[in-house]
Amino acid sequence: MSQFRYGVSAAIVMATLGLAAAQQKPQAPVFKAGVNAVRVDVIVTDRQGNAVLDLKQDDFEVLEDGKPQAIDLFRLVHSDGNPAPGSEAVREIRSPADEQVEAARDEVRLFVIFLDDYHVRLQNGLRVKDMLIAFIRKELGPLDMVALMYPLTPVSGLAFTRDRELLVQEIRQFEGRKYNYAVRNAFEQQYVFASPQVIETIRNEVTLTALGGLPVKLGALREGRKAVIFVSEGFFGVLPAQMRSEFGGAAPTQAVDPRTEDRARLQADRDIEERLREVGDAANRNNTAIYALDPRGLAVGEFDLMSNAVSQSEGMNILRDSQSTLQTLAVNTDGRAIINQNDIGAALKQVVKDTSAYYLVGYNSLLTAPDGKFHRIDVRLKRQGLQVRSRKGYWAPTKEEAAAAAAPPKARPPADVEKALSAVETKPGDTTVAAWIGTSRGADGRTRVSYVWEPLPPVPGETKPEPVRVTVMAIAPGGETLFKGRAPEDAPGAAGAQGAAGQAAAGGAAAPPSVPALRAASRVSFEVRPGKLQLRTTVETAAGKAIDDVRQDLVIPDYSEQKTALSTPAVYCARTPREFQALSRDPDPTPTANRQFRRTDRLLLRFAAYAAQSAAPQVTVRLLARGGQKMSDLAPKAPEGDAGYYQVDLPLAGLSPGDYLLEVRVGGDGADVTQLIAFHVSS
Repeated sequence: MSQFRYGVSAAIVMATLGLAAAQQKPQAPVFKAGVNAVRVDVIVTDRQGNAVLDLKQDDFEVLEDGKPQAIDLFRLVHSDGNPAPGSEAVREIRSPADEQVEAARDEVRLFVIFLDDYHVRLQNGLRVKDMLIAFIRKELGPLDMVALMYPLTPVSGLAFTRDRELLVQEIRQFEGRKYNYAVRNAFEQQYVFASPQVIETIRNEVTLTALGGLPVKLGALREGRKAVIFVSEGFFGVLPAQMRSEFGGAAPTQAVDPRTEDRARLQADRDIEERLREVGDAANRNNTAIYALDPRGLAVGEFDLMSNAVSQSEGMNILRDSQSTLQTLAVNTDGRAIINQNDIGAALKQVVKDTSAYYLVGYNSLLTAPDGKFHRIDVRLKRQGLQVRSRKGYWAPTKEEAAAAAAPPKARPPADVEKALSAVETKPGDTTVAAWIGTSRGADGRTRVSYVWEPLPPVPGETKPEPVRVTVMAIAPGGETLFKGRAPEDAPGAAGAQGAAGQAAAGGAAAPPSVPALRAASRVSFEVRPGKLQLRTTVETAAGKAIDDVRQDLVIPDYSEQKTALSTPAVYCARTPREFQALSRDPDPTPTANRQFRRTDRLLLRFAAYAAQSAAPQVTVRLLARGGQKMSDLAPKAPEGDAGYYQVDLPLAGLSPGDYLLEVRVGGDGADVTQLIAFHVSS
């Protein structure tokens, strides 16, 4: 990071940058084919840019660090995005499992459109949207898979789709924010009072960290070529002094020292160069090509339309430097830099051509031992007059990485643990709300069913319809409607009352104003006979438009039998001591459906334990690590008075960030019943 400071302490800047890096830190690569197996995608074109498809293995020569290598894998990968005659039908991407299976197919082309809103001006973003939409509608085939990404999109939240109109709808929401420092999310709120220079430095770091983590995610999906269309105006390190003042920075009280400015720019440029190298390394290691698309088109300066105070020469220098960063990204990753072009559509067609036809060439490296170093790859052709493009090389694994790759796979967690963990591994975008379904003993042999939902936090950079209510229907196997209701039942403006700690199901009366709302959660409860039913839930906007529809087949347990049983444990979250006190006093607050918590939160777990008349229930609660290993025993508080539930208090301050489970076990009369509740703790 630049040493040049403008009114904000280094501690604030470093803390903010650390948070950005922590959110999107790339994971270590996985070496899938042995430590010596190397695969290279080679694009061969004629002088007109058309793919050459008739080459044989003998036409190629591969050198690693100048030493010839024996080719033992060779095939032409050729796809136009359409399924071959007689092949299986195009599959809709409905789950992460679908995504992994489809992405691994050679005939499927993978594209990621990275919309760098931090480094695209509003007017340029408006200009490029129509070109990207035309690209999606005209150039992509039914098999092609595309994902959209923003600088603040975590790579774990990247979701591929074949729904072209969904992509078009999301691209229409894209808005360039370069030099616009309005706060849009909690992350940006942390540096709201920073100077423009500090904000620009943070934005550079966030974008490059995300761009460096993306190839790692793509490399885990497939080993073949992947294309990233990086829509950005590039990077530069230090704002001109006039811009620092104009956009809210402290105006210089005396003439700017050119030597200080030069040193600051030199340091900032070095930082950016280092980050670009790291991005290139990650892309090369994971066979990902970056196509840097500058939405400015033909431009003569960086600030010609922004500020008359910046000289033309300085604007031209910054334009040149920022375009140079785009060229570096493209050249170092076997992509293309789409800069100084108004006909962006033609350039995007070339992206598709590059990804449509290439030769997959593999060899076993003569490298005798893993050294963790970069090894250059040169691909040559015996036929003259053709253009050859391939990745520049690869990073060999270290001894530790090689040993890890050769080691037998670790034992998987028990099946019930994996099933419970799936509740906290849902990708943003998989659904619109977090939902929880609980059952407990009802009246007259019936079972009480509770459905709780709360909106998921929005994905940064995306604008989607806001869910305000859910319609819930319980359908018997024969088609009879057993229950129909809405949560919340009242108008949209009353939704917050459903999430207050004092909302009682029996009377429906809202808690006093002194009791704070815990979550924006809503609940609907009903009683049915035990057995099978289908639960249909429809998520709606304030206007009544359905934005999500889910159907679940459930088996409602029978709690009236004289046997050991356990109600569905309900989780409540308090952020302050006052909230926790309100929860503890409330006999029936609305649980939280979310399973993502912070270390400053305090959880309250409630459940009812049932046993045969001849035995008292024996209740134990344990905190487990992600793999199912016991961490500690928790002491459940037995029911008091008319309360029919056990209660467990769990502060999260002592837990490190990660996934955990609560194991609730009830035993009695020779039988044991166990339920697992998984949750995630963030910093």
